[in-house]
Amino acid sequence: MKYIKACDILPKCLLEEIQKYVEGCIVYIPNKAGNRKAWGDMTGTKSELLNRNIQIRVDFKDGILIDKLSEKYSLSVESIKKIIYSR
Repeated sequence: MKYIKACDILPKCLLEEIQKYVEGCIVYIPNKAGNRKAWGDMTGTKSELLNRNIQIRVDFKDGILIDKLSEKYSLSVESIKKIIYSR
């Protein structure tokens, strides 16, 4: 989310109307319905975690023990188990 000065983008009459309700505050204006991106879509984090989880499953199938996977990926044993046994 980036911050934009209202006076730079809004017509003066609209800015004055908004100032009747709030002044000197940060106001969040949500996206229109249906335009919201899912978590991790913009940063690539979602795909990075998906690829990491796939690699964890491959490593497990190749015989690497859960304890070793925990160390390799810096995750708890329980997190590794969730990744391995989830669909």
